[in-house]
Amino acid sequence: MSLTDAVNHAMPSVLSDLKRLITIPSISSQPEHDDDVLAAADMVAELLRGAGCPDVRFLEVAGGKPAVLGHYPAPEGQPTVLLYAHYDVQPTGDVEQWTSPAFSPDEREGRLYARGSADDKGGIAVHLGVLRSFLGAPPVGVKIFIEGEEEIGSPTIPALLERFGDELKADVFVIADAVNWKVGEPALTSTLRGVVDAVVTVSTLETGLHSGQFGGVVPDALTSLCRLLATLHDERGNVAIEGLLTAPDPEVEYDEDRLRQETGILDGVEWIGDGMASARMWTKPSASVLAIDATPVKDASNTLIPSARAKVSVRIAPGDDAKRATAALRDHLVNNAPWGAKVTVEPGQGGSGTTIDLSSDKAQAALSSFKEAFGVDAVQIGTGGSIPIVAEFAELNPDAVFLLTAVVDPTSRMHGIDESLDLADLHKATLAEALLLQNLAR
Repeated sequence: MSLTDAVNHAMPSVLSDLKRLITIPSISSQPEHDDDVLAAADMVAELLRGAGCPDVRFLEVAGGKPAVLGHYPAPEGQPTVLLYAHYDVQPTGDVEQWTSPAFSPDEREGRLYARGSADDKGGIAVHLGVLRSFLGAPPVGVKIFIEGEEEIGSPTIPALLERFGDELKADVFVIADAVNWKVGEPALTSTLRGVVDAVVTVSTLETGLHSGQFGGVVPDALTSLCRLLATLHDERGNVAIEGLLTAPDPEVEYDEDRLRQETGILDGVEWIGDGMASARMWTKPSASVLAIDATPVKDASNTLIPSARAKVSVRIAPGDDAKRATAALRDHLVNNAPWGAKVTVEPGQGGSGTTIDLSSDKAQAALSSFKEAFGVDAVQIGTGGSIPIVAEFAELNPDAVFLLTAVVDPTSRMHGIDESLDLADLHKATLAEALLLQNLAR
């Protein structure tokens, strides 16, 4: 049986098991789903054992979600490839807005709709399909590492790598958590932005005051917070935080009409920032206000509120350092306090950006494999999202080759309502990864 036939034979069972895995609401950010996170980890381990993996176990450190490690020892003289994905998912958002229930996978017009279908249980499905295609005997050594806290910034991964780093060493890392160029057009990621965040609290009063009695002389905390958050950007929408780096512009530009279609930006709303659109998304920093805590509108009264807070997220350029960027964000928020308001900043999780060399023979083997599977050349792109574990892996494996692959396309709505996966691309991505392992066998 040819490798293509083997993949074709494996995919129906892979799709069935992907749907089973999707039904587990493994939302790592919500404590009420802790049991679901554990159930998803158990199912991943079960699937690997069913794929003939001879060594499957959990890797855990205090306070973290369990990661699953499967190991197929390398045949003599062959390299070891680590396949990465994550089983945790984002919250659903407003469940009433979903066309079908978020954790009930639904096939419509060649796509699979559900939370986690694309990000990143689809990545697990690719790895599973590859292992089944080789009937549990891949031509190279394989370590398959599936973690459960990527969606919360992989906070215990540094401790896990410190404890199990030797067991996670490899010659090639395939990180199935990026994004393709288009439906039917694969991509390999050459730059990856990092991310830092913080919760900022602005206080102006010891207690709330009557807005009619003291309004006009006393600044309320929410107005002060809004003015502070507005300083994150200049008038053109460029990030105004001093000290953040910018990487060189990408070679690929994003068509504006395509960008308008993919984002669903409303008529009349302007783009922010200057320069190439791809640079603004991939190689320049961006800043976003993710949430605000203040009096809900339904509970509003004519009161000057004493304190308000917000969560701010900053994507940092490839090559920028997360600790330094966190300090820059903190300094900006403290130094731009309006009207003498008291500002406290609580830094959150952070991960550095990464630049990936795709000139090696192994990377060229990947490009060849994707072209054969998809029928078109893979585009070398940047990715605006962040995968903090890439930098962590690279520090422990300085001579390894890193390949950021995807089943996600720009219309997949990762983290959003009606997240989905193109099923034809799932099939092609599985064939491409299987071909890659075959091509890497020396």
